[in-house]
Amino acid sequence: MSPLLGIYGIGGCGRGIMPFAHSAFRRSMGPESRVVFVDDQVTAAKTNGHSTMDLTRFLATPAAARYMCIAIADPRTRARVWERCESSGIMPWTAVAESAVLMDDIALGAGAAISPFVTLASNIRIGRHFHANLYSYVEHDCVIGDFVTFAPGAKCNGNVVVEDYAYLGSGAMIRQGSPGAPVVIGTGAIIGMGAVVLDSVAPGSVMAGNPARRIR
Repeated sequence: MSPLLGIYGIGGCGRGIMPFAHSAFRRSMGPESRVVFVDDQVTAAKTNGHSTMDLTRFLATPAAARYMCIAIADPRTRARVWERCESSGIMPWTAVAESAVLMDDIALGAGAAISPFVTLASNIRIGRHFHANLYSYVEHDCVIGDFVTFAPGAKCNGNVVVEDYAYLGSGAMIRQGSPGAPVVIGTGAIIGMGAVVLDSVAPGSVMAGNPARRIR
C-alpha cells in the first residue's frame, strides 16, 4: 500500500495548494503515493482532475500512512478541522512550493502550506498549520503562532510577533519592531486588506486602513 495525502478543502485555497502539495508529496513519498481532495460537501467525484472524497471515505481508503494538509484559510476553522483529523490518527503534512525562498534558522511547524513566491527570512519561529499565500513574506526575527494565515501579498517585517489564529489580509503590512520591543499582533486579530499596521494590535481586534485603525 502507498501513502495517501488529503488536501482538506475544495475551495480556492485548496485548489491553490493542491498543485505544489501534490508535487512535494510525490517527490518525498515516491511516484506511487496518492493525493486526493477531502471535503465535507462532496459534489463531484473529481476536482481539477483529483479524486474528491469525504473524511469517512478517506479514512476507509487503504493506505500505508495517511497525511492531511488543511487548505482552509480561516484560522479557527482550520484548527477545528485539524482536531478531527488528528483524533482519527492522521498525520500533518507540510507543503512548500519549489519557488518559495526559505533562508537560515527557520523553525517551521507541522502542517504548513507555503505557496509559490513566498519568502521566509532568517531566524524565524513559526507554529503549526501556518498558511502563507502567494507573494507574502515573513522577515527576520519574527515569531508566528499556530493556525495563522497570511493572504496573498501580506508583509510582515522584522521583529514582529503574530499570535495564534491571526489573519493578515491581502497586501496588509506590519511595520518592523525592534529587538526586545516587537510589534505584536494579538491572538485572533484580523488585519484587513491593504492595512498598514504601525503599532501592536490587541487580541481579537479587526483593523483596517492606512494607518490601520480598530474598526471592531
